[in-house]
Amino acid sequence: MPRSERAARPGAVHVPVTAAALSQWCWVWPALQRRARPGPGRERSGHKHTHTLAVRETRAGGWGPDPVPSSPRAQGRKAAMSLLSRALPALRLYCIGLAVILHQLLRRLRPGGPPAPAFPTQNGNVAIVTGGAKGIGYHTVKHLARLGMHVIIAGNDESEGREAVRKMEEETVNGKVEFLHCDLASMKSIRQFVQQFRAKNCPLHVLVNNAGVMLVPERKTEDGFEEHFGLNYLGHFLLTNLLLETLKQSGTHSHNARVITVSSATHYVGRLHLNDLQSRYSYSPHEAYAQSKLALVLFTYQLQHLLTVDGSHVTANVVDPGVVNTELYKNVCWAAKVVKWMIAWLFLKTPEEGASTSIYAAVSPELEGVGGIYLYNEQRTKSTDVSYDEELQQRLWTESCKMTRISDVASRNL
Repeated sequence: MPRSERAARPGAVHVPVTAAALSQWCWVWPALQRRARPGPGRERSGHKHTHTLAVRETRAGGWGPDPVPSSPRAQGRKAAMSLLSRALPALRLYCIGLAVILHQLLRRLRPGGPPAPAFPTQNGNVAIVTGGAKGIGYHTVKHLARLGMHVIIAGNDESEGREAVRKMEEETVNGKVEFLHCDLASMKSIRQFVQQFRAKNCPLHVLVNNAGVMLVPERKTEDGFEEHFGLNYLGHFLLTNLLLETLKQSGTHSHNARVITVSSATHYVGRLHLNDLQSRYSYSPHEAYAQSKLALVLFTYQLQHLLTVDGSHVTANVVDPGVVNTELYKNVCWAAKVVKWMIAWLFLKTPEEGASTSIYAAVSPELEGVGGIYLYNEQRTKSTDVSYDEELQQRLWTESCKMTRISDVASRNL
């Protein structure tokens, strides 16, 4: 049994037909796919034909050195593989998106449907929600505040954050909402945010790692990391680790503190390239985004393992909001934008619907003491097989500690 499952209470695992099954179909043309991604690690085979490409892929996604083409035919083949390397990640991503959209439509057309859950009040509890000024994060903040929580929005847009707080105050929510600046693309900004939060001398019962970017053009964070990996994953990795001691002090045996990390179904088609986490050798925004979402799942399972070993009263779970009509899709191609505009009202979830699983993971009594699980539509779901690879979880954690300059020894002895 994977250790990420050991901390969870027994129960039925719901596997969505669309995401889990069709993700397997998305790996089309496996032979071509293995050749498609250039980069470090390709090796020349011992085959007698000098132009034959033999690719050895390691479990972590490594590749051997590229053979040097010696003829126009070999150069043409390399150009075709380069084109394929750009097309395949996009194809896989849109396939999994289509699968989830169809599942959402069938669920919406199903008569009846489950009633909206009623959660207990959270008076006196404190939560941090990254990216809480708009989209899924905004509705997560609003619902938690209505339950009586003191919610802190962590975001990088001051005016947007203040406007979100003003709107919530007008809606007379029960709890307190405030904004603190935190740019997840900057390690310095994350550390400053944690210092500001600690200065308040308040507990922390819920951390929702919600913020993210999708399909951005190739660019770097302030610290030189590829933006999907640096902001979506490394920023939340550092933030969680810096707040972990406060979470541990706030959790109790009867009321565990909770870390909720928002991933997506794209993790099913993601591949983790441990020797090229920054996508330096071949950049695809689709592949970079999927990798960052897979990294978040691996991180959550490793975090839960470390918390369980330590006996801490903190749980870590990962949630999948589905395909939601938010500004996250602003970087998709124009054709995809047109399709989204035409079908969003029927096929896509609203931001409020997208927030439901995050809210459920944050406050549901059913998840008290339960950690290391993947949730989709408020149901426990199997994530991709590679996410349960304990060695890969640990290797990613160790590499992430090096990148963020935090002690791996401390994390192992949490």
